[in-house]
Amino acid sequence: MTDPRTILTQARQGPVPADWRVFTKKRGKVSGFLRGTSEDPNPLLVITPEGAIEYKDERKPLTIINFYELADITLKAAASTSSSSSFATLSVWVDLRYSDGTKAKWRSTSFADNLQAIQGFVEAYGAHKALQGRY
Repeated sequence: MTDPRTILTQARQGPVPADWRVFTKKRGKVSGFLRGTSEDPNPLLVITPEGAIEYKDERKPLTIINFYELADITLKAAASTSSSSSFATLSVWVDLRYSDGTKAKWRSTSFADNLQAIQGFVEAYGAHKALQGRY
């Protein structure tokens, strides 16, 4: 995988390759001030054909998922309701199973409610596996 910091820099400065998916959002001024992150770059998630890199802020390490290290992924979802509301809250994540047998759960830190980000991750992984002849 290309250096994650290089990928983030290229995504911030643009343009990016057509097969990258880039998700960003503005950091709120008040919440950034209260958390001490107002001077940090905005949150950024970049999904490439090789994996996903997410930057939340300078206090948290980068989240790096290298598709070459994965054996399989499974899309998961759970809905919850409360008795006082007719609405359901949907939680979506991806279970990761690595080639060494370890397991992890991936849900974007900054874009957890962005279903396009999760779809982009699943699509990119599927294309990666197909190109590697592992489907």
